[in-house]
Amino acid sequence: MCGICGKVYFDDHRPVRESEILPMADTLIHRGPDGSGIWVDRNVGLGHRRLAIIDLREEANQPMTNEDGSIWVTFNGEIYNFHSLRQELESKGHLFRTNSDTEVIVHAYEEYGRDCVSHFLGMFAFAIWDSRRRTLFLARDRVGKKPLYYYAGSDRFIFGSEIKAILAEGSVQPDPNLIAMDHFLALQYIPSPLTAFRGIHKLPAAHWLELKDGQVEIGRYWKLRYTPKRSLSLQEAIEEFKWRMDEAVGIRMISDVPLGAFLSGGIDSSAVVASMARKANCPVKTFCAGFNDAAFDEREYARMIAQDNGTDHTELMIDAPVTDILPRLVWYFDEPFGDSSALPSYAIAQLTRQHVTVVLNGDGGDENFAGYDRYITDRFVRNADYLPLGLWQGLETLVQGLPAAWLKKQPFKKIARVVEVLAQEPGRRYATWGAHFTPRDRRQLYANSFYPLVADSDPEGLFVQAFAESDAEDCTDAALDVDVALYLADDLLVKMDRATMANSLETRSPFLDHTLMEFVASLPAQLKLAGNQKKYLLKASLRGEIPDEILDRPKMGFCVPLSRWFQEDLREMAYDTLLSSRAMQRGYFSASRIEQLLTEHCHHQVDHGAHLWDLLVLELWNRTFIDGDGWAPRHDHAGDLVAQSL
Repeated sequence: MCGICGKVYFDDHRPVRESEILPMADTLIHRGPDGSGIWVDRNVGLGHRRLAIIDLREEANQPMTNEDGSIWVTFNGEIYNFHSLRQELESKGHLFRTNSDTEVIVHAYEEYGRDCVSHFLGMFAFAIWDSRRRTLFLARDRVGKKPLYYYAGSDRFIFGSEIKAILAEGSVQPDPNLIAMDHFLALQYIPSPLTAFRGIHKLPAAHWLELKDGQVEIGRYWKLRYTPKRSLSLQEAIEEFKWRMDEAVGIRMISDVPLGAFLSGGIDSSAVVASMARKANCPVKTFCAGFNDAAFDEREYARMIAQDNGTDHTELMIDAPVTDILPRLVWYFDEPFGDSSALPSYAIAQLTRQHVTVVLNGDGGDENFAGYDRYITDRFVRNADYLPLGLWQGLETLVQGLPAAWLKKQPFKKIARVVEVLAQEPGRRYATWGAHFTPRDRRQLYANSFYPLVADSDPEGLFVQAFAESDAEDCTDAALDVDVALYLADDLLVKMDRATMANSLETRSPFLDHTLMEFVASLPAQLKLAGNQKKYLLKASLRGEIPDEILDRPKMGFCVPLSRWFQEDLREMAYDTLLSSRAMQRGYFSASRIEQLLTEHCHHQVDHGAHLWDLLVLELWNRTFIDGDGWAPRHDHAGDLVAQSL
């Protein structure tokens, strides 16, 4: 796992100097504390920060080149099938100098060109400079485990693993993207290709980008398909899933540095740890985080799995002041990010890095096997779609015409909410299941002068588009497809990458092996969601291997006590920050509405915890990146990151 960056001037005669790449690479030191490298030639420069995982020798440092120096690469990630690819490329005459997976990328590009990405099994973001064609080629893995950002200006192209590397180049001003801000408040994350900064873009998952003669071309090379379906019995599906899962876990246990696993006590991480334990020749190192609040503490379940599998188990109590951790998260995430589970993810990553350099986790289990309640809700509500949408919309108009006093009381309040949901097309309705600020919430929140600036924004429309692009014939499969494209790629994987890489820790996700995902997608939807039973196939395959108490307990998720925090720990910070003159002068929000949210929450009238977290994160982001006076890590005189504990 590493950090990459680079720059190309469109004028071939305008040289890039090492001093221009160095500050970009230095901002990524947390992603790669084990070494750095810079390569420049004429109008191009590539930078790299290394976290050494495979082939620890200096010969494997980057940027790396081919035999004649015509192809150069800077790479972040792991190519798990690099051994077999190397043998294939050697049979075609390619010569290797290292044992690293990076060199496989160089020669695969030489052999296959753009199509090299289709040969890689793994997680990756890389940039290749082809001096013969004078092109820069960027690519990102299929589901978006590794990040890649870029800026295409009038005279230069800049890219990096994180936005802060692009900003460090110096020519790009950190101006807020107001449309992206509206998307953030709706979704709690900013979806690709948007970013929080005007002019800076995310390269979406499963896409490549080629820069030639100042022109950018972007293409997609993979999409998860849910048709055609395979006809397998439950037992046949279980048997095939088991060997595919064991294979996905096995290849992710290859490492030249210490390795372990996150263990929450949920089904997904338990399945990964059980598979690891079967393969390991010594106890697997497992790590769990907990809270003093029992409603958010899963440690007893993690202990149960650890004991069953004989792991070397370590626990962390998260009791550091949230007011200290939150500003750090804002800096490491670069963009406003409203998923509050980023905080315990960051804390457990910091603990884990004291023991190992690589961890496996259970990310992707819910999106493969239908693990969220919203899949049940969506399937149930779709029964109402047999009636014309226009009928529901007419009924909504009728209900909204009732006296306002009626709509504040039951049962009219509930009836109005149900009708409002049913009067939406399925894609927009699905967006509401996980929404933070609804369109109505945002309209109430925005200042009158700000609302026209984002009136054309349509975050919910992304779900309509994603459903339209899915080949799934079943509504549950379609919802899984949409979540892979949006929620998984731009929320869950961003959270895990930033939280772990902030602590120089590499994370691997067996459930996100693309061949495993393709297998599960090809199965009938009823093997994933059977009636109201979520993760039907996954649970059936684990029955007898994992305690029923784990398999049958309600899903908890990696939650934090937001409601209590804003009534206690974060109360003063929230009032002082959100109602400050600096925040109000931005002109985004209605001061009276912000004050109402705080008052209602702190007086236990309405739980606005998630909304207040989003707003606090957004204001801290503005202070850090737009105003330039937020938290940032300290470096010593040599430029190395100074360890900062919680």
